[in-house]
Amino acid sequence: MQIAIMSRNKNLYSTRRLIEAGKARGHEVMVVDPLRCYMNIVPHAPEIHYKGKKLEGIDAVIPRIGASITFYATAVLRQFEMVGVYPLNESVAISRSRDKLRSMQLLSRKGIGLPVTGFAHSPDDTDDLLDLVGGNAYVIKLTEGTQGKGVVLTETRGAAESVIDAFRGLDAHFLVQEYVKEARGADIRCFVIGDKVVASMKRQGKEGDFRSNLHRGGSASVIKITPEERSTAVRAAKITGLNVAGVDLLRSNHGPVVMEVNSSPGLEGIEGATGKDIAGQIIGFIEGHSRRGKTRTRGGG
Repeated sequence: MQIAIMSRNKNLYSTRRLIEAGKARGHEVMVVDPLRCYMNIVPHAPEIHYKGKKLEGIDAVIPRIGASITFYATAVLRQFEMVGVYPLNESVAISRSRDKLRSMQLLSRKGIGLPVTGFAHSPDDTDDLLDLVGGNAYVIKLTEGTQGKGVVLTETRGAAESVIDAFRGLDAHFLVQEYVKEARGADIRCFVIGDKVVASMKRQGKEGDFRSNLHRGGSASVIKITPEERSTAVRAAKITGLNVAGVDLLRSNHGPVVMEVNSSPGLEGIEGATGKDIAGQIIGFIEGHSRRGKTRTRGGG
């Protein structure tokens, strides 16, 4: 097969590992910067061009799309889909997961455990918004934030009101969530491929920081998850429509709650913590689901 990886930097760990895994399994792999792609939107013969040439002969595409380029990159991915290329994750699923509010509404409708959450832009009554969430400590986050940016823990109601006032001034949408104190600054990243959790790790925030993101100095270690946590992660990925996802859970007093479903989960932390070849499993999934991959498998290639 010929596999394209949509990535802005071929030297990133996740991109490098996918290149290595694809080549190790006998595939041709190319890296395509989505922002350098351009397209013609026509009914009968849509095309994608890259660096002055038409992209042809690609069997599958792996989108590694950063949050800041979601709009354009998903448009490019839709074009790949239009010309019959198999997407590891579909464009609509990526857009769905990137919209924190939309994904939480979908998960809530299907009964997935979530932190109690309020959503607002410029509430007429901050007190009422905080009453909806309950408690005294709150996590307030911008809906467009990534890697722990735009996320604030307020330990008093007065502090929450001040942060909400500040966010109002940014003319931004934001979420107010209950603070799950019993999680103690740790979350669980479940790496889902297809209908299985293939690896999981505990991410612990650095001392004094409630955010567990590895980019912010958190640490990762192997953890054994419960059947309920495993089922919750798989269902959350399926509801958002993602074949490959990083589902972040908190262990609360009333069971696992989903914090986020990530459509481009990094490989460095999970492979480093578990020692598993996650990149190889992703390529294996593509082989089993893309049209060309199935042909190769049947033919013993």
